[in-house]
Amino acid sequence: MGCSASVAIETQVTKVADETKPPNPALTMKAAVLIQRWYRRYMARLEMRRRYTWNIFQSIEYAGEQDQLQLSGFFSFMLDNFTQLNGNGPDLISQLLEPVIDPWLDREGCYDAIQVPESYVGPRLSFPLSVSDTNALLGAFKEQQTLHARYVLQLLYETKKLLKQMPNVIHLSTSYTKEITICGDLHGRLDDLLLIFYKNGLPSAETPYVFNGDFVDRGKKSIEVVILLFAYLLLYPDYMHLNRGNHEDHIMNLRYGFTKEVMQKYKANGCEILQLFQDVFSFLPVATVIDGKVLIVHGGISDQTDLDFLSVIDRHKVKSALRLPRRSLEQLDIGQSNKQMKRMKSTDTYRSHKNQRTPNLRRRCSRLSQQDSFASISSSSSSSSSSSSSLCSPHTPSCFSPNPCTSSPNVPYNINILQVPFLDSATAIPPPLPPQKEQEWKQIVDILWSDPKTQEGCSPNTFRGGGCYFGPDVTRRLLLQHGLQLIIRSHECKQEGYELCHSGQVITIFSASNYYEEGSNRGAYIKLGRDLVPRFYQYQVSRSTRKLTLTQRVRAAEGSALRALKEKVFAHRSDLLAGFQKYDQNDTGSVTVSEWALVLSSVLRLDLPWRTLCPRLAHLAPDGSVDYQSCFEDMGAGIQLPQVTPNLAETLFRYRTDIEIIFNIIDKDHSGLISIEEFRHTWRLFSAHLGVDSNNGAIDDLARSIDFNKDGSIDFTEFLEAFRVVHKLDSKDQQHKTSGE
Repeated sequence: MGCSASVAIETQVTKVADETKPPNPALTMKAAVLIQRWYRRYMARLEMRRRYTWNIFQSIEYAGEQDQLQLSGFFSFMLDNFTQLNGNGPDLISQLLEPVIDPWLDREGCYDAIQVPESYVGPRLSFPLSVSDTNALLGAFKEQQTLHARYVLQLLYETKKLLKQMPNVIHLSTSYTKEITICGDLHGRLDDLLLIFYKNGLPSAETPYVFNGDFVDRGKKSIEVVILLFAYLLLYPDYMHLNRGNHEDHIMNLRYGFTKEVMQKYKANGCEILQLFQDVFSFLPVATVIDGKVLIVHGGISDQTDLDFLSVIDRHKVKSALRLPRRSLEQLDIGQSNKQMKRMKSTDTYRSHKNQRTPNLRRRCSRLSQQDSFASISSSSSSSSSSSSSLCSPHTPSCFSPNPCTSSPNVPYNINILQVPFLDSATAIPPPLPPQKEQEWKQIVDILWSDPKTQEGCSPNTFRGGGCYFGPDVTRRLLLQHGLQLIIRSHECKQEGYELCHSGQVITIFSASNYYEEGSNRGAYIKLGRDLVPRFYQYQVSRSTRKLTLTQRVRAAEGSALRALKEKVFAHRSDLLAGFQKYDQNDTGSVTVSEWALVLSSVLRLDLPWRTLCPRLAHLAPDGSVDYQSCFEDMGAGIQLPQVTPNLAETLFRYRTDIEIIFNIIDKDHSGLISIEEFRHTWRLFSAHLGVDSNNGAIDDLARSIDFNKDGSIDFTEFLEAFRVVHKLDSKDQQHKTSGE
């Protein structure tokens, strides 16, 4: 019965098809054109969303690096030029910037005193390492096991011994192997490293590797990644090669997670492990050359990069590229202003301002109300100086400032500016002949922090805040000078995992897929054979992204980027409102799109397409104006503390990470608890860094309010949670889920 019905239906369909008239070719073509036009517009809009999402992620990432460099600049200036900050400052800072490695860690067998209990089920290593040891590490890390502290210390000690024997620049040859594999940033992504090993093979004589820095930070498996790399370095020192990156730096590790990860996984011996990591990082080579033709460095070069000079410096002395070699103010060539400063004996409290910098470094000033204060800085002085390395200048005490500038209406005291060079050779007062240590330090800064640009020349890297931008002419000059033909560098996330620039003479390789968000980018590695022609291999670790369409991937990444940007907007609420109200004289609550974009750009100092982003961040009225209050309605504080004034709360929201870094300096035992008095010291350092008035009464009230159990100690994790931006829509969704369950 069913078969006959099916035959009848097929016969009927055939008759209908026979009776249908043939389609009109003109109409068919018109339909095809309309569909094609719609599809092109759809893809163009999708591409626009993808690009501004990428810009948001990158701008916020580099803004965080600038904040770190400015904080380090403040620490350096305090350590070099002041004897005390309320009785406690430089002693604390010196522990960070000039830490003394425990002599015990330099002794062979320093790890023997640490007992491995019978209950330990992880890998047990024997030295010298064998293939079975590295296989055991691979298996253990795949099973989420942690290597015992005793073996971590021994592995680090052996790695340090090996690295001490290595030159600053490693020279490799393809004559002994078919191909050499070059990998970029991993940033604690263990899955990416394991996938590379799976696709390309484990390190061996047949499969040599060069890993180009930034093994740690940001990801959750930094320890596992760096331990595996060091283990293979010990197993195959001739076939496994590691360059130093800008994140192989103990000060960067404070902000970006490696320090916290070590202390969480190794509570008992975490301090010793961190000290040894710090020492090992400083011994890593800074460059690799293949066949005398291909230069591999983490960041890039500058117009002052000299590979011959780089080969003979003592790299171990540069523990952190964020720490300028110690120099006092008297060493600076500032002419008459220097003589005036020597006669000044003021003992006023250190006052600084976060946005005091040369015009080239004013790109990310965070407060609109202070914008006019910096207009008086001379631009001619910075443009006439050298254009090599650039990292944000430190803040300068007003008592040492020869050039006064106009005070901001929101700042109750006059801010004066002295442009003191810190990680920046493009400053207003460069020394005529930099000391040898400073020249060595600048070479390493440029190698670790620089980025290529399409324009000719070399200029300070104002976007990232460190190193320099180097143009095609700088690349050609260095290649010609040293007989090279190609530069391979990392340091920048690329959507396809790699990118070519400078007519193919500079290649960027990045090996951490899904770096910003699930599906945001691919990872890649390069294989170089004897012909020195690079071949690129791409991958993406996440399984879920394969199930998502392009539209879904873009939407997910866009949502994450907008959340991060909204948090940035919320943290600058008062400055933004002040800016909006300048244009809204009649208190209508609305401004034009152009005015809204101008205020956002001026306050946040992020180079973003604000007009395009406006509908995503605020409500538009029917007449096209922007309801600027709507920028903040979807966000709120993590925990409501009635004792905290709105201005203080916003300051804490904005500089939450900086406060955490200062706290980590004070919290010597990394217990997560500090006393009320230690909290006051944290705030004094922090207020000196920002140049804000410190109201001791308000700080005491705040400290007491977050001492929840009234035992005289503050749980700093709870404090940071109180000043975390919460998205209200997320909270509502969570409540609905909870009620549904």
